[in-house]
Formats: sequence, structure tokens, C-alpha cells
Amino acid sequence: MKKKKHLRSSEWFGGNDKMGFVHRSWLRNQGYPDDYFKGKPVIGICNTWSELTPCNGHLRDFAEVVKRGILEAGGFPLEFPVMSLGETIIRPTSMLFRNLASMDTEESIRGNPLDGIVLLTGCDKTTPSTVMGACSVDLPTIVVPGGPMLSGRFRGEKIGSGSMNWMIKEKQKKDGYSDADFNEAEVCVARSIGHCNTMGTASTMATMVEALGLTLPGFSSIPAADSRKKLFAQLSGRRIVDMVKEDLTLSKILTRKAFENAIITNAAVGGSTNLIIHLTAIAGRIGVDLKLDDFDTIGSKIPLLVNLKPSGTHLMEDFFYAGGLPVVMKELEKLLHKDTITVNGKPLTANYTDAICYDNDVITSIDNPIIKEAGIAVLKGNLCENGAVIKPAAASPHLMNHKGKAVVFESMEDYHNRIDDPDLEIDENSILVLKGVGPKGYPGMPEVGNVDLPEKLLLKGVTDMVRISDGRMSGTAAGTVILHVSPESTVGGTLALVKNGDVIHLDVEQRKLHLDVPDAILAARKAQWKPPEPLATRGYVKMYIAHVEQADKGADLDFLVGKSGSKVDRDLH
Repeated sequence: MKKKKHLRSSEWFGGNDKMGFVHRSWLRNQGYPDDYFKGKPVIGICNTWSELTPCNGHLRDFAEVVKRGILEAGGFPLEFPVMSLGETIIRPTSMLFRNLASMDTEESIRGNPLDGIVLLTGCDKTTPSTVMGACSVDLPTIVVPGGPMLSGRFRGEKIGSGSMNWMIKEKQKKDGYSDADFNEAEVCVARSIGHCNTMGTASTMATMVEALGLTLPGFSSIPAADSRKKLFAQLSGRRIVDMVKEDLTLSKILTRKAFENAIITNAAVGGSTNLIIHLTAIAGRIGVDLKLDDFDTIGSKIPLLVNLKPSGTHLMEDFFYAGGLPVVMKELEKLLHKDTITVNGKPLTANYTDAICYDNDVITSIDNPIIKEAGIAVLKGNLCENGAVIKPAAASPHLMNHKGKAVVFESMEDYHNRIDDPDLEIDENSILVLKGVGPKGYPGMPEVGNVDLPEKLLLKGVTDMVRISDGRMSGTAAGTVILHVSPESTVGGTLALVKNGDVIHLDVEQRKLHLDVPDAILAARKAQWKPPEPLATRGYVKMYIAHVEQADKGADLDFLVGKSGSKVDRDLH
């Protein structure tokens, strides 16, 4: 007879001594019966619900559905909150607090009598932060993604939440949109529960966790308002109980092969550049050696198969109706590691065998891709010694090999003060350079890399320019934007030394980003350069600035890399 699995929660609830009494008795005030404490797997529901995170505003209801599934499978569900991060509201940037939310998740899991974990995620940082924290404990874990909004409709056009943001200035200056126009668009663009409905970072991260094998197959693209989302949430609640019995931990799912599958899949769906930062950090927590160059060597030659904004024309709702991620992975079958294990206990290949494409305009075949090579390109050169990234699928072909003179902004404030100055010396061939927006510099590495173009160029009909920064870009945005420049300007990377008028050469095909300034001059500039004063003197932000790693390493805190496991040796008395 198979030996019954030892439950971690029994170390809290299984004893007949003083501490067993303490741990059980206070939970009794919730009305739990005796059998809940006698061998039922305790499942923690990690909920990122918050009224300050509108994309996750429906997760309170989802938690109840997950509980139903856990109870049906014989588990004991206990819901707990963690810090929620809404990209649309929290200042100065939600990325500043991703690592803090991961710490909250990690310690909430480790310190409590939990045998398995369900992560309720939505807005983009809530996915990587909770996965990172869970990886550092390494218990059986399943992800329930909150789902995208329904497609936006405005005056007969399909509009995407997120993508519309980056059109505001152009609509105001060029198309004469009034306040009334924007008021109407505000409601139309975000017309249901859920996160951004483009292939922005939230959808990218949901797609990523499915490609990694952390969700039930087909889950990531279901709209939040669709009843099937709750169905999958309930099934996830059932499944996590069995995962505990099988001891199917995160480290058994998140292998090197699983990360490579996620990189390949991200390229095929036209996913966000933010995946690089988050996937690298997750790999660092679980112990997989993932380098920045891997995203280029593994993913840059992958064809684009999904016609979604910002790289295409459709939205996530259309993607789901077309068949969703299982269709894409079936098309990628020859490129993927098919033997990786997923949360349902089956190899990856079993999850898309029966997938059918219902709309070839939304999901194309690998033999007839939208773009033949669409993955993220990693650039190297004296301007980015440790690398920088660009998303060719969202860039302008005529700017992929470009030389131009730098127009430099030392900070976001400097940019806002001068970008629309009629006397600013700038034309469509110039290269916008933005400093001070990296992990340490902002701090937190905000999504500002895709800065708006100058008003005078917009009025001339210019729609894109090369832009370079040590920050990030929203996954909902497009443009020829070079991001994640490492080392960042605030720590003395070459980006800090760029001056107005310097010539910069971008050659994406050759993976080159070069500042055409002699080494001797750069050395002289470096000798005169002084680091800026830190922007915080206390609290978490001070700790973040002191310990955050550079973009090429995932911008995690250096002391959080790796895992501590689930063991807690000391009790509270």
C-alpha cells in the first residue's frame, strides 16, 4: 500500500500538545469542523484582489469559485491577501514594488500551514511577483490568471485598453479630439472586468505561465467576463489538491526546457519585452541559469503567428475565439520541448493535441507567418555593454538600421519640460535618448521608454522615431524603442555619457547599438561624471536602490535570488 504523503500543514495542526491546540483553536472561531484539521491538504489562495488594482477587481469572486473546487477535491482552502500592484494607478511605477510583493508572497506562504498554493493574478506585476515568491518556497502551485477585458469598441472601431493610451497626444494634436471624445473613449476602452485586452504585459504574463506549464491548458486567453473563466478557476481548485498528493512542486515544472518554451511562445504571440525582466527573475528564484542572450538565441528567429495589437489588429477576445494558446503551441510543435510536465500532470504535447484554429486571420500557420522572424532582439555595443532589447515586431522597418544625432533628456522631468518646445533642435532622423529611468535611477524602471514624439513632428506626420532609454516600455505600446540599456545611466553606464549631437548607430540585424564617440573622449567624460544622489533615504525604496540588480539580470533584489524552501524550524511559542 502506498504510504500516505506527509502534509506540511500537519506540523501546525497534527499535534496533541500545546501548539497543536493553539494553531487549531484560533481557527475554530471561523466555524471549521474537526475533520478540516485531520489530514486534509491545506491550500492557500494567494489573492491579489484590490480596489486599487482595477484589473484584479473581480478576483474576490474568483477566490470563492476556487474554494469550491478545493472543497470538492477534499482540501481545506484558506485565502490570504498579498500586496496588489496596479500598473494604471500606483506611483512612481508598479515595477518598483514587484520585488516587495514577491517578498510578501514568499513569507506569507512559508510562514503559514500551507501544503499547496493557488495564485490569483491579473495586472502584469501581480503575475511575476507572486510566481517569484512562490518559487522561493517551492510548494505545489497553480496559477489562476484573471483574464483580459472584452474588446473595446469606439465609434465603430475596435480599440485596445492600453494601446489607446499611447495615441492620446496624437489624437489631441493631430486629429482634434475633444475632452468629450476622450470621456466617451474612456468608458469604451475598458468596458468589462479584466486586464488589458491587447497582447500587452498582462496578457503576455498570462500566456507565459500557461507556456511554462503553470495553468490548466487554454486558460490564459479566456476573457475575465466569460463564464468559462470561473469554470477553469473551479477546476484549478480541484487540481491543486491532487498536485499536493502527487508532490508536483514548482521546481519539477519550471525546468530549463520550460523556460525555453516560454521564450519561443512569447515570440510567436508577439509578447511584451517585459517578459525578459520577469522571466529572468523567476528563473533566478527557481535556480535556472537564464541569460539575456538566451532570449535572442532561442527566440529571435521565431515567426509571429498571432495578429494582435500592438503588433497586429485584433484583441485577446478574438485570440480566445480563434483557439487560444493551444493552437499556437500546436503550430510550434517542432520547436518546443514537448516532454515538459505541466500542472495537470501531463506532458506539454498532450495539452494541445486536439487544438483547432477557428480564425486564420487571428492565428496564422507556421508556414504562413505574419512576420518570419519576430522575437525580441538583444543588442550589444559600447552604449549597452551588458545588453539592451528591441521588439522588431512593433518597430518600423525603415528605422531598423539607422544613424542619427542624439537629442538627450537627463530625466523624465527634463523630457516633459522640453519635448514640445518649438525651438528644440530635433527632426525625424534624430534619436531620442532618455536617461535616469533604470532600476536604480527612477527608481523602479518605469514604462516610459516609448515616450511621445514632439508635437511639431507629430503635426508633420511623423509617427515613429528611434528612442533609447534604460527604462521599460508598456507591452501595449509600439515603436522603434530600445529598452533595458544595461548598465543604466545612474550607475555610470555609457548611456550617462551621451551628449546632444552625438551620433548613434542602430543596426538590429547586426545586433549593434554603438555610440560613435572616440574612446578617449568617453573616458574623459567618465572621469568628470558624478553619480546622482539617491532618491530615497529611508524605507523599502532605500533598500531597493541599494540592492536591485541591473535589467539584464531581471532587476530582482540581490539577496532574494534563489530560494529558502518551505521549512520553518521555530514555532511561535
